[in-house]
Amino acid sequence: MQPLHFFSVDVEDYFHVSAFSRFVSPDSWADQESRVVMSTNRILDLLEKHRVRGIFYILGWVADRFPDLVLKIKAGGHVLGSHTYWHKLIYDQSAMEFGIDLAQSCEAIRNITGDPVKHFRAPSFSITRKSLWAIKILQSQGIEFDSSIVPILHDRYGIPGTPRCAYQLSHGDSTVQEFPVSVLRWMRLMLPVGGGGYFRIFPWWFTRWAFKRLEKEGVPIHFYIHPWEIDSEQPRIRQISPITQFRHYRNIDRTFHRLDKMLGEFSFGRVTPPISTSTLALE
Repeated sequence: MQPLHFFSVDVEDYFHVSAFSRFVSPDSWADQESRVVMSTNRILDLLEKHRVRGIFYILGWVADRFPDLVLKIKAGGHVLGSHTYWHKLIYDQSAMEFGIDLAQSCEAIRNITGDPVKHFRAPSFSITRKSLWAIKILQSQGIEFDSSIVPILHDRYGIPGTPRCAYQLSHGDSTVQEFPVSVLRWMRLMLPVGGGGYFRIFPWWFTRWAFKRLEKEGVPIHFYIHPWEIDSEQPRIRQISPITQFRHYRNIDRTFHRLDKMLGEFSFGRVTPPISTSTLALE
């Protein structure tokens, strides 16, 4: 029997991307051309076509400005989570700063829906070994499920050696259910294949092969996407480095079609992960 797979969306605009923060400050966000509603609606329509429900991690800044979008996501049967308010990397903040940011984002969503926020994903998966203190803050704000730790080594994120499937993460006296995005074990490598830039950069045949491998291993696919990744008409940020341009814009005109193919071929059957009894303590 094939495992049930999971679909998630980080609801942010193109100018919120961490790699752009040097060139587009939060003070100027309100002056940018916003495209998040249009792009998120395209994803919602595609999910409805394939009868898929997912988790939408919403930036608090977006929620405050587009409450009707938040209500539409909820009305579609999707789960709502926090993606912080200001899209700041966790390890670049103090514990107090992150606590205020998280509380502000959860309040923005709760004020619109009336529901408590129980799911969280850090911007750029920025809960690493140097920011594990964030687990205590997540629990204090009522977060039960986190999706911020990737079991790879990367220049911006990741904790190598952590599990690939859902597990209970403890740090000190705090605990959350951790829900990592998909990573494929291939030879001695751990390859991130669960979406985002990897979905755009890798050819579709490779992603399809990787997903089939995960299914054979009995490992659920946890896929994620950003609305800006299906928007080839978004304004270009010209000042960024060549590597950032490659990471952000590569194959952006093909992503929507690939999403359609993926959702037609693979069965995304759960909204939230099951509670895991597997425990990992990180110090």
